[in-house]
Amino acid sequence: MALLLLAQAAVAAESSGLPLPRFVSLRSDEVNLRTGPGVRYPVDWIYTRRDLPVEVIAEFETWRKIRDWQGTEGWVHQSMLAARRMVVVVGSQRRLRAEPDDKALSLALIDPNVTGRLLGCPRSKSYCRVEIENIQGWLKRDEFWGVYQTEYIE
Repeated sequence: MALLLLAQAAVAAESSGLPLPRFVSLRSDEVNLRTGPGVRYPVDWIYTRRDLPVEVIAEFETWRKIRDWQGTEGWVHQSMLAARRMVVVVGSQRRLRAEPDDKALSLALIDPNVTGRLLGCPRSKSYCRVEIENIQGWLKRDEFWGVYQTEYIE
């Protein structure tokens, strides 16, 4: 029984208790992506884009293994991540719409790799509300990366 309790305490110490996987964003304009969970591991990549959405796929103590929209994976310190939900436009140029409808007025054309803030994803819609460059509108879930297909944010 004591071994079981010790094992459970060790797991709790290594985990935030938040769900995995989950989306977060980069907190800084310079974030080191390391090959392992610690400063002794080499820096494999440096992100230079604050608010870029990333997916936390594993945790070890204060380190988070992340994946970006292009599939790149590595470890960052938890202090470099923010809970703020962001999105990145994928594929081709997309229309930011005034309403969650294919026929709705187009507010802007958004280029691929542009980031924006995720405002909500209603349960009954295939669209999510986003804000990109101070314009609020709607994008289809498959037009951006940063939300799960079955995830609803009210």
